[in-house]
Amino acid sequence: MTESILMSGVVMGVVATVAMDIWAQLLHRLAGLPAPNWAMVGRWVAHMPRGQLVHDGIGAADAVPGELAIGWLFHYAVGIVYGVALAVIMGAGWLAAPTFWPAWIFAMLTIGFGWFVMQPGMGLGWAASNTPNPWRARGLGLAAHTVFGVGLWLGALL
Repeated sequence: MTESILMSGVVMGVVATVAMDIWAQLLHRLAGLPAPNWAMVGRWVAHMPRGQLVHDGIGAADAVPGELAIGWLFHYAVGIVYGVALAVIMGAGWLAAPTFWPAWIFAMLTIGFGWFVMQPGMGLGWAASNTPNPWRARGLGLAAHTVFGVGLWLGALL
């Protein structure tokens, strides 16, 4: 039972993260928005073991070999952790007949990690407050996490 819940969570996390990546590529190609820069996330993660958790601007930090791969691995690892967390929280009953709303609510909650840990750590401020257009960044983040929630739900349906 527990093993199937964990496996379902892994599938949910991967499907949701792929959905989010497809969404980002659609926005990039159709609306001209910049694609996510996972190298900067990888740089941020790679500086953590060196004792630097917060940067004034991650772009000015020393480059790290393999930072793009580190960023992509971190992105998918976080998605999988979120998928497993939702599967464990909701349990076998929900996984047998998953509904959208718990997945969406959970996805909305997960944006807190980006807004209150990752973005400040990378020098972007709380909830992108140090970016040129914070409300646009927040809206795009909420849209991306909505897509992530759809992906969690679709992954649970598999």
